[in-house]
Amino acid sequence: MTHVNSLSLNIQNLRANSGQIQRALQTLDCGAYGRLIQHFTDHRLPRQAKQLHARLIFHSVAPDNFLASKLINFYSKSNSLIQARHVFDKITSKSIFSYNAMLIAYSVHDMYTDTLRLFSSLASSYSEDLKPDNFTITCVLKALTGLFHDSRLAKEVHSYVLRCGLDSSLFLVNGLITFYSRCDDVASARALFDGMSKRDIVSWNSMIAGYSQGGFYEECKALFREMLNSLVLRPDGVTVVSVLQACGQSSDIVFGMEVHNFVIESHIKMDLWICNALIGMYAKCGSLDYARALLEEMSDKDEVSYSAIISGYMVHGFVEKAMDLFQVMKRPGLSTWNAVISGLVQNNRHEAVLDLVREMQASGVRPNAVTISSIFSLFSHFSNLKGGKEIHGYAVKNRYDRNIYVATAIIDTYGKTGFLHGAQRVFDWFKGRSLIIWTAIISAYAAHGDASKAVSLFNEMLNNGIQPDPVTFTAVLSACAHSGLMDKAWDIFNAMSGQYGIQPSVEHYACMVGVLSRARRISEATEFVSKMPVKPSAKVWGALLYGASISGDVELGKFVCDHLFEIEPENTGNYIIMANLYSQAGRWDEADRVREKMKETGLAKIPGRSWIECSGGLQSFVAKDTSSDKSEQIYLILERLLGLMREEGYVLQDEVEEESAYV
Repeated sequence: MTHVNSLSLNIQNLRANSGQIQRALQTLDCGAYGRLIQHFTDHRLPRQAKQLHARLIFHSVAPDNFLASKLINFYSKSNSLIQARHVFDKITSKSIFSYNAMLIAYSVHDMYTDTLRLFSSLASSYSEDLKPDNFTITCVLKALTGLFHDSRLAKEVHSYVLRCGLDSSLFLVNGLITFYSRCDDVASARALFDGMSKRDIVSWNSMIAGYSQGGFYEECKALFREMLNSLVLRPDGVTVVSVLQACGQSSDIVFGMEVHNFVIESHIKMDLWICNALIGMYAKCGSLDYARALLEEMSDKDEVSYSAIISGYMVHGFVEKAMDLFQVMKRPGLSTWNAVISGLVQNNRHEAVLDLVREMQASGVRPNAVTISSIFSLFSHFSNLKGGKEIHGYAVKNRYDRNIYVATAIIDTYGKTGFLHGAQRVFDWFKGRSLIIWTAIISAYAAHGDASKAVSLFNEMLNNGIQPDPVTFTAVLSACAHSGLMDKAWDIFNAMSGQYGIQPSVEHYACMVGVLSRARRISEATEFVSKMPVKPSAKVWGALLYGASISGDVELGKFVCDHLFEIEPENTGNYIIMANLYSQAGRWDEADRVREKMKETGLAKIPGRSWIECSGGLQSFVAKDTSSDKSEQIYLILERLLGLMREEGYVLQDEVEEESAYV
């Protein structure tokens, strides 16, 4: 009786209908109990809700679907998912209403695997009474988006929606647009968007955000203009944030200023999200003083505010200014630490990064997936495979290896440190592969000259429905350039614009010049460069210079070097290759003049430096180094290796390292 009296006293203090309360207590009315549980949940009264549930259990009442869904919602908001699932399992005859309550609980807590398992159970017991609705599929979409990035899976879900007759749900179609975009299939997302008979603000924002986050910045800005001209719906703050991010990433300060002006004229509230987006846009576009002024004017700042301006300083090489701002912060958060760490990596301040990571941990801030993905490049820079494996182990222990960017960084590091087997294992293990991880493994094999494997992976990626981007094409064409696969390279290059609608950039032209040069098709390479629709870069001329050097074409080399001396006058490699060309042709005076010109310019050849990992740690050495106490043994082994190469028929060339500078 004490328990019942206590419960009655608690309920009397609530603003609820007294008749409903009495009926619930006396008759155990599930509907009334459900409404009371909802009331307690809304007013954050967990003790009273648990007392009601205890009363139900005491009287052996099996909750119906309505009451059970209210209990599931209560336990979900109380972070008691085990208890919520226990309530769900006790329902004798489950309806889609109770299934949705449990699915939403899992979804809210990002328990994606549990969400999919429960949906699988629902699908296997499908009937007219258990027909999934838009709430069901929305939870499934969120789970799939969190776990996988496979456009084929997106199409399967889309087909399921059509079969269930749910394609008229605006809420659900908006979710499909987001899922397609997250799967790097913005073409399907746009087709779905264009086919909508009715759109709301979420529809527009989903498509615009998909373009912005997917790197389709021009399409993002064009759709924003289309939205402005539609006169049906006006952009809101969410729209503006996505477009400002696109402007920052594409360094389009003019369009960014137009968007800023639109915010002011439309009286859109300048909340923290928009202020941070504006700071990020101006900082990335190089207007750092204005970005800093916006930061100073903000009454409320957060970690993103500081991170945005610090990242801007780092991107434009103002490392000291970034560090000065960082040092005055009293308690920098994780996002700020990450901005500084990634900025130091971008500016080749590798030596300072590990010390900063240790300082971060000492301050009580734990690294996350962003931190881990940033510091992996240190180990490839120093050729420190052991260190890379140790950080990989840390990532596995903390479950960061499931993050797409961490997995990509691991593959990239293992590829650059020669551990291709490890890179392949990480790639094979990773589920829901998106374009970025495919590109990473293709690049790893390309860097090691394994063109057949790189091309094979490229074809496998296409067969899996993943559409390549310009970076992917650069990777596979680079592999072809290393191995001289001229016909395959032409097929891929021609497919870029013809089949995939991607206009080749100067990087792709440089790869093709490398392919032709390695195949000793020097005249074709020269003609190819002369007909390029874009201005040749140093990489293009460098690839042609390599062709001239291996064919001994002095006049072509001189023509190419004239361009290179203008574009990159401080690159000593160009001078050395030209001098060697003259020397090979017996034109010693001209070779001496090139070397003299290099000295007059104040340039000196930087010795090639390499690192090797051994039992004594990481050892660094330069070309023709004799500082080691084991130099005699090292050069003896080197001479034996060179002898074996000669026996295999390889022709050794002086200044071998220059070859790799452009190809």
